[in-house]
Amino acid sequence: MQTTRGASLSDANDSQGAGTISDAQTGSRPRRHIVLFGCVALLAVLIDQVAKIVVVATLEGQRPIELPLGISTLRVVRNAGAAFSIGTGMTWIFTIIALGVAVAIIRYAKDLRSTPWAITLGLLLGGAVGNLIDRLVRAPGVFHGHVVDWIEWPAWPFFDGWPVFNLADSCILFGGAFAVLLAGLGYQPDGSRETKASREEAAEEAPDESVEDAPAPADRTPADAAPEVKE
Repeated sequence: MQTTRGASLSDANDSQGAGTISDAQTGSRPRRHIVLFGCVALLAVLIDQVAKIVVVATLEGQRPIELPLGISTLRVVRNAGAAFSIGTGMTWIFTIIALGVAVAIIRYAKDLRSTPWAITLGLLLGGAVGNLIDRLVRAPGVFHGHVVDWIEWPAWPFFDGWPVFNLADSCILFGGAFAVLLAGLGYQPDGSRETKASREEAAEEAPDESVEDAPAPADRTPADAAPEVKE
């Protein structure tokens, strides 16, 4: 009797422990990555907006400031287009696109289990929201606001005319580059990694639909078969 009771208690404890481990694996880890994703996005937005407030207050209407060694020039430019001054004159369209992108990133990030992907999506969201705030609150009006750009690279030997940009644009650029790199290496947002071997194994395990979907032979007597003779 005691042995049976002890075994039952042991099984219950084991089940409870297994449930705790499972909950930790499925609950805390995604929550940790979602928190990291949110912190990266929030930090990107704060840095971008504070920088824009400072440069507008100190540089707008003033002569551009060239940094030492000519690494870049600081000048305020009001951009009605997309990142890096692309598509000027289509402000409201880019505002709607930015809203859609932000919502899509948030929905996509709800099942995050990868630290690199949490940082990557955080940069993308922070950059999108940083410029979206400008479009919503800056002149000339809601959905038509001009984005504040203020960083200008010098001319390079084989490239001249690099557009003026801001820190939000940089977040989008680096976030996009990281996303391409992670996807190319097979790292997935859920923490798994897809390799060539795993893809080949999955292809081998997949059922052959051509065989399964093949029509069954018709139940009929061949045309050249001899007729049955009844006695």
